[in-house]
Amino acid sequence: MKRVLIPLAEGFEEVEAVTLIDLLRRAGVTVVSAGLQDGPVTGSHGVTLVPDTTLDAVLDGSFDMMVLPGGLPGTTHLDEDPRIHAMLKRLEGEGRYVAAICAAPSVLAHAGLLSGKRATSYPTCMPESLLPTMTYLEEGVVRDGRVITSRGPGTAMDFALILCELLTSRAVRDEVEGDLMRP
Repeated sequence: MKRVLIPLAEGFEEVEAVTLIDLLRRAGVTVVSAGLQDGPVTGSHGVTLVPDTTLDAVLDGSFDMMVLPGGLPGTTHLDEDPRIHAMLKRLEGEGRYVAAICAAPSVLAHAGLLSGKRATSYPTCMPESLLPTMTYLEEGVVRDGRVITSRGPGTAMDFALILCELLTSRAVRDEVEGDLMRP
């Protein structure tokens, strides 16, 4: 069974985090939510989640993908945590998937994982100094090899469904999407 790590930092974007966790689990993927510290984590709009574990407890764990939800100041907290950068680089070096949505693709960029790649993000959240190193696209979801990025809360469901398909199959994605009754 595929395993995905979703780190949660104070100020994460709730729509993105919950949508990712929920849809990936519906697809049969083992999702581990990990707080940067022990205890509940409150999102940017006041919704509090209780992570499955702490980041320290899973640092050496084996994951098929790491997905960063956006939101502010959650993205800033992720970007300032050297454990996040180290884990992203380790997973990328192992040929695993790394993914981020909204403001969080900037964390991938700061970790050096978007250099030479096609990517997207929330329009105002990619540092201009990093834009020359990548091909920046204004699309809902962008996949370049094993790096997947997305624009924001409004693209969270499409992003999550694409991740479901990458980790399982088109048939599983279609089943999950069908149960959602999307138009």
